Amino acid sequence: MKQDRVERVLKKLSGRGLSQMVVCDPAAIFYLTGRWVEPGERLFALYLSRKGNHRILINRLFTVPEDLGVEKIWFSDTDDSIGLLNRCIDHREALGIDKNMPARFLLPLMKLGAAVQYLESSDCVDGVRACKDEEERERMREASRLNDLAMAEFSRHVRPGMTELQLAASMEEIYRGLGAEGFSFPPLVGFGKNAAVGHHEPDNTVLRDGDCVLLDVGCRKNGYCADMTRTFFFRSVSDRHRKIYEIVRRANEAAEAMIRPGVQFREIDRAARSVIEEAGFGEQFTHRLGHSIGIEVHEVGDVSCANTEEVRPGMTFSIEPGVYVQGDVGVRIEDLVLVTETGCEVLNHFTKELTVLE
Repeated sequence: MKQDRVERVLKKLSGRGLSQMVVCDPAAIFYLTGRWVEPGERLFALYLSRKGNHRILINRLFTVPEDLGVEKIWFSDTDDSIGLLNRCIDHREALGIDKNMPARFLLPLMKLGAAVQYLESSDCVDGVRACKDEEERERMREASRLNDLAMAEFSRHVRPGMTELQLAASMEEIYRGLGAEGFSFPPLVGFGKNAAVGHHEPDNTVLRDGDCVLLDVGCRKNGYCADMTRTFFFRSVSDRHRKIYEIVRRANEAAEAMIRPGVQFREIDRAARSVIEEAGFGEQFTHRLGHSIGIEVHEVGDVSCANTEEVRPGMTFSIEPGVYVQGDVGVRIEDLVLVTETGCEVLNHFTKELTVLE
């Protein structure tokens, strides 16, 4: 168990007036125990209590280290796993549950009268996860370092006549050759007008001279995710496309320059969005500026005009402005950033200078 993280979660639970919680989110359990399990349809639950009698319920199909630091309750497919969980819970108290607890587990638990009240309490874990400790910061740096190296390899693989699918197919092998554990999400590859589709999935579109090449890619290392987007041009770039590219780059850099503790997320979004709006492309910037990231590629929290929360040291999120001109071109430039005690550390170092691939 990551006892310091558990203690921070328990403190948040106490602030909510709760003494106990059942965590079923595999990413949250990994955060608190260091062990990742993909349970499928089976119950996988971590019971936390301010009394300290924490327990993890796990099917015998899976494995966890002997020294996990928490009492293990094993069960098989034919055992009453909900009954076992019910026996862990103090029935006289309210119970916190997380956002990933399936109804097929929660409803039978409620039928058994496991608690006097059930409160969705994911924020007690997500709020702690939002600010990365030093171990997590190093893992985020390493994942982003590998992503920088991979982006350089991807750009060297671009060649005349290839399709988006062919480029995407080469990526996982490159990541694994660099020491990554695989993708953090399926790669997005867009040539030419396809790049104007925000989340275009690679298809059989063939690369042509003058096309933009948008690569939104990420790997996973030591359980933590990288995510970066760069937009290249193949063999030539028009003056109009160059102008759009430089607008997006200025927006990216303007947002990163103002990140520091105490700044609201919506102010960061505004810094980038105003650059694009003033250049006349406001309607072509069609999404929020960024998302939180860590164990999951999209964690709770975002960089948007609706988020009034202030950034805090240890938060990690993306800065990814874009301009998408339908039927013509799409440009997005994305970095991950880590909020420090005095400012911001940009985790990606791959060039943002406009690059024409030959």
